[in-house]
Amino acid sequence: MCGITGWVSWTRLLGNQEKTLKEMTESITHRGPDADGFWLDGHAAFGHRRLIVVDPEGGLQPMIYEADGSKVALSYNGEIYNFQELREELTVLGHTFQSSSDTEVLLHSYLEWEENCVHHLNGIFAFAIWDERKDQLMLGRDHLGVKPLYFANRDGEIIFGSELKTLFAHPSIEPVIDKNGLSEVFGLGPIRTPGQGVFKDIEEVRAGHYVLFTKDERHTERYWKLESKTHEDDLDETVENIKWYLEDTVNRQLYADRPVVSMLSGGLDSSGLTAIASKQLEKTGNTLHTYSMDFENSDDSFAQDFLRVDKDEPWVKKVAEHAGTNHESIILDAESLVNNLLVPMRARDLPGVGEIETSLYLLFKEMEKDATVALSGESADEVFSGYPWFHKEEFLDADTFPWLLNMQGISGILSDDMKEKLDIPAYQKARYQEALEEVPTLDSETETQAKQRRMSYMFITRFLPFMLDRKDRSSMMTGFEVRVPFCDYRLVEYLWNVPIEMKNVDGIEKGILRRALADYLPEDVRYRKKSAYPSTKDEEYLAGVRNWMLRILDDPDSPVLAFIDTDKIRSIAEEKATDIDANAAKSLFDYLIQINEWMKEYDIKVEL
Repeated sequence: MCGITGWVSWTRLLGNQEKTLKEMTESITHRGPDADGFWLDGHAAFGHRRLIVVDPEGGLQPMIYEADGSKVALSYNGEIYNFQELREELTVLGHTFQSSSDTEVLLHSYLEWEENCVHHLNGIFAFAIWDERKDQLMLGRDHLGVKPLYFANRDGEIIFGSELKTLFAHPSIEPVIDKNGLSEVFGLGPIRTPGQGVFKDIEEVRAGHYVLFTKDERHTERYWKLESKTHEDDLDETVENIKWYLEDTVNRQLYADRPVVSMLSGGLDSSGLTAIASKQLEKTGNTLHTYSMDFENSDDSFAQDFLRVDKDEPWVKKVAEHAGTNHESIILDAESLVNNLLVPMRARDLPGVGEIETSLYLLFKEMEKDATVALSGESADEVFSGYPWFHKEEFLDADTFPWLLNMQGISGILSDDMKEKLDIPAYQKARYQEALEEVPTLDSETETQAKQRRMSYMFITRFLPFMLDRKDRSSMMTGFEVRVPFCDYRLVEYLWNVPIEMKNVDGIEKGILRRALADYLPEDVRYRKKSAYPSTKDEEYLAGVRNWMLRILDDPDSPVLAFIDTDKIRSIAEEKATDIDANAAKSLFDYLIQINEWMKEYDIKVEL
């Protein structure tokens, strides 16, 4: 994985902009600690930070192709999992290669098929291509949006980068947030609207899209989308197809010139991938290393909730022993969670989900000491319809995003003045209606099936990007690559049309995945009930963020005070409020602390 940045100007030459380009590139050094690269030529300036995973000598970037006096330049972040097949296909078409990198294959794919190259790619990617022959910039992003890519137009110059911070390193971009951005932060939280950069006039290339820029126009193309049709395969065929997809994608994603390890929670998704990967590595005489995370004192403090039914660690040990992995469990304490609370915020340049994100960052920080690449079970619940929300009428009938019903309302703690100015309910409704209008329907479905399809679409296109953002920023902040086999677009396309009754065969969520993993996991592991990513219940952590929140309330210069009902928050922090439980209070403090420090550290200007 890597980090990319740069800009294109059709009004001036950029050859003397090396200082700015270096500052932009250095801002994302964490994404690529192994090497940097710069290219300035004419109207384009490209920067790159590299995390070496494949072809250490041959994958240097930015990569330039020159023919007939014109240049095509590429800066790219990601992995192309089918690059070997593409290389063979392009060789037959007359292309020659100087390296064994997927970067060069991507560049030649563009040379052969231009913007249609994205239709040939299987991978996770975000890239920028400057085509001097056309005076055209292309920004492209993978099917599910695993890799990030932002851009802004300033006076006819297109500035882009893997993270928001690299745009802020450009002198023409300031961190300004307006009514729309505040509505994202206080109305939707970290699960933001696709394409929204939150900051004023900053956009994100949407998943499955590319954008073309010339001097006179901008063209956005959606090259991939979910299409609804009747599922024709019977149950046994569907199980076998899912098994094949998983085996194929895991095999592809084990390819690297650096060590590949796996996350292991003891749940169905990560356990299945771990077992498949371990069996494939055994063929080459290698042992898979796995990692899990737990909290200090979790035996005493664990409590069941809506998403977590039991502890992970007993199941982790069982799966590690069954799959024959070399396993390590990382134990985190409350002090480290509090001390590192702001690191994920700085990684994503936006407020996040607090200790859940912090623990992920600390886990990756430990894993990075031994490896460069990991597999993760992320996104299985979105594509297999595994969350509890899919199976309860109250959520299926809700006229809003289902996850908002479980949040005790960040918007509910706004001051009366802010509630009036932002009108959060109207903003939430508008964003939900936009999402509904995108859903590809199927006339033959029952009303309940149609509701479940809508729910599935919300999770794949809204909730999943948040999960992928969390994974990308938390891992790349440590210079560590995480791959997500369940985000293989072929598997997602196939599962989109599998009826939920078939997905839940045997009367349990993701029953069809449990059947597909029959050759890999013991029955008790396969039929363990869904339990979400762990969250600490340690009172020491709650006390730490509560006291932090009180210090913010006591400081009249705290920027968040201009937006919130301070009396209400103080009542919660002083444990006088009776309408909010401890877990919700913890999440609220996490988020408000991050908003406050985000506004201070980024010196954000508010326009209302």
